[in-house]
Amino acid sequence: MSDNAMRTPRIEKVTVHMSVGESGKKLSNAEMIMQTITGQKPVRNFAQKTLPAFGIKKGEAIGCKVTLRGAKAEKFLNTAFAIKEKSLNVKSFDKNGNFAFGIEEHTDFPGLEYDPEIGIYGMDVIVSIERPGYRIKRRKAQQQEIPAGHKLTKDDSIAFLGNKYGVEVK
Repeated sequence: MSDNAMRTPRIEKVTVHMSVGESGKKLSNAEMIMQTITGQKPVRNFAQKTLPAFGIKKGEAIGCKVTLRGAKAEKFLNTAFAIKEKSLNVKSFDKNGNFAFGIEEHTDFPGLEYDPEIGIYGMDVIVSIERPGYRIKRRKAQQQEIPAGHKLTKDDSIAFLGNKYGVEVK
């Protein structure tokens, strides 16, 4: 990458999401697992509309998520990439350099064992990458677009992950 600090990508946030499709005991178990894995209390996600085929009612809690930033995000990503064997699919990236991947079983994380009372839960990991200076698109006063030359691309993110985490993108 560049020697210019303003051109160096960084992890802005990592969102870990678990959807169980129903509230109750399954959702409580998912929240407990998520708190154990991330070290933060999860926030519940609610159904946006009623889907009778799946038994989901509008406004019902059907999942949970945690947003990690800073050192917690870096630590979680190191663990998650180790589970994924430092390999991602190129289709996981969007045009802005952000990416997402899934982890099939929570038991892959160190310190968690299979418990038949709880079951097995999978999760989605969504990672937002940006360069310093992206604040101009979110601030209240004098909000502006990111200049085209400063925007992050898919290739920039892939190079960043290869250099920082040793992740291979196929």
